[in-house]
Amino acid sequence: MTAITIGVSACLLGQEVRYDGGHKHDRYITDTLGHFFNFLPICPEVECGLPTPREAMRLEGDPENPHLMTRTSRIDRTGQMTAYCEARARALESEDLCGFIFKKDSPSSGLYRVKVYNNNVAAKTGRGLFADAVVRHFPLLPVEEEGRLNDAEIRENFIERVFSYRRWKDFLLKSPDIHGLVQFHTAHKLLIMSHSTQYYRELGALVGNPHQLPEKELFAAYEELFMKALALHATVKKNTNVLMHIMGYFKKQLDQGEKQELLAVIDQYHNRLVPLIVPLTLLKHYVHKYDQTYLKQQIYLAPHPAELMLRNHV
Repeated sequence: MTAITIGVSACLLGQEVRYDGGHKHDRYITDTLGHFFNFLPICPEVECGLPTPREAMRLEGDPENPHLMTRTSRIDRTGQMTAYCEARARALESEDLCGFIFKKDSPSSGLYRVKVYNNNVAAKTGRGLFADAVVRHFPLLPVEEEGRLNDAEIRENFIERVFSYRRWKDFLLKSPDIHGLVQFHTAHKLLIMSHSTQYYRELGALVGNPHQLPEKELFAAYEELFMKALALHATVKKNTNVLMHIMGYFKKQLDQGEKQELLAVIDQYHNRLVPLIVPLTLLKHYVHKYDQTYLKQQIYLAPHPAELMLRNHV
C-alpha cells in the first residue's frame, strides 16, 4: 500500500500556531496514528498571513455565509481567509490526501457545531471557513474533528475510510480496467455490506453492468458510491448480519459443536457482551482451517492494522 497522507490542523501536532501562541497537541494523533499516517500540517490563520500570537476571531452573521471578525478591533478577515482557503484547497489536489483531521470549535478549521454569533448570541450552527472549503472541494475525502475521535465508533469509521480510500487510490494508480474493478469490488463486498446493504446492491449493479458507462465515468461513479457507503457507520446489527453471512460459508465444514460455539459468540457480540474482534478471530480461524479462498481475500476481516485495536471496543 502507498504511504497514507492525511491533513491535520497544525496545532494538533504540537505546533505553537494558535491565536494565544500555544498548541493543542493530541497524543493519539501523533503517537498512535503517526505510526501509520504521514501528516500534512496546516494552520489556515497563519498560512493566510496572520501573526502568532494574534487577536482572537469568531464567526458572525449568516451560518451559511458567515464573516470572520476579530473580537475586539472588529476587523473583518473574511476576504483574506476565503481567498486563502480557495487557493489552498486547489493546491491540496497535488498532496494525494486520504483524510483530514480538523481542530474542533475553530472559526477557520472547526468541522461541526462551530459558534456563529448574532447580536452577541452564539449558536453552534457553523463550520470553519477552511474546513468548509476543503469539504466542498473534496466531497468524498474522509474528514473528522480531533474531539470526535474520542468516540470509538467514530474513530473506527474514520480510520477505516482513510485506509479504504488509499486502497481505492492505489487501484486507480495501476492502469485500472474493468477486470481490476471487479477484483476490487469482490474483495470489499463484505466491508461494504457491513456499512450499507443499499449501497452494496447499487455497487453490485454498477459492477455487474460495467459497459453502461465509459470507464472513466464508471470509476468515478464507483468511487462516489463506495465512499458514501463507508461514511455510514457499521453498526452492531449490520456487523451481525455480515458475521452470519460469513458463517454460511462453513455450513458443510463445521460440526455441531463448532456451529453452536460460533453462534454463541456472534450472539454475545450482538448483545454487546464482547467486542467485534472476538467473533472475527474465531471466524478467521475457520477461514484458514478450511482454506476458504473467497473469504481469505475479504478486506472486512482486516480493513486496518490490528495494532490500532479499532474493533476491540464494546
